[in-house]
Amino acid sequence: MSASTRVRAVAVGLLTLSYPVLVYLGLGRFEPRWLALLLAGLALLRAIATRQPTWLAAAAGALLLALVTVVGNHALPLKLYPVLVNAVLLVVFCTSLIYPPSVIERLARLQEPDLPPEGVVYTRKVTQVWCGFFVLNGSIALVTALWASDAVWALYNGLIAYCLMGMLFAAEWLVRRRVRAGVIHG
Repeated sequence: MSASTRVRAVAVGLLTLSYPVLVYLGLGRFEPRWLALLLAGLALLRAIATRQPTWLAAAAGALLLALVTVVGNHALPLKLYPVLVNAVLLVVFCTSLIYPPSVIERLARLQEPDLPPEGVVYTRKVTQVWCGFFVLNGSIALVTALWASDAVWALYNGLIAYCLMGMLFAAEWLVRRRVRAGVIHG
C-alpha cells in the first residue's frame, strides 16, 4: 500500500468517525445544503480510496443523500448516512456468509493462514454476530435520525455506537482467547 493510499484511507476513516459530530456542530451554523458538501466530499474520498464495488455503491448512496439534502435543504438525509454505512457493512458480511470465506475468516487468515476447520466455524459465527450488530446498530441509527433530537443522534452515532463496537471487539477477543485455550488444552 502506497503512502498516498494510506493517507487517503486514514482521511476517510477519520472523516467517517467524526461525521456525526461535524454534522451536529454544523447544523447550528449552516444550512443543511452546505453540510451536504461534507457528505459529498466523504463519498468522493471513499470512491477514490477504494475500487471495491460495494464501497463504490456506498459512495453513490452517500452522493444521493447529499443531493437530496441540497435539493430539499433538510438535515434528515445527512443523518441517514450512518444507516447507509451499517446497511453496506451488513451486505458485505452477509454476502461473505453466502459466498465464503466469511469476512472474519479472511481477517483471521491474515494472522493464521492455515486456519483449522474449528477456526473456520468460529469465524463464521463471529461474522453472524457482526451481522446482528449491524442490524441492531443500523436500526438504532435510523430511529435516532427519524425521531431523536440532533444531539441524541450525534451522541449515539458519534460516540455510543463506537463504544458498542469496541465492546463487541473486546468481548470477541476474550471469547477467542478462551476458545483457543480450550482447543490447545482440550
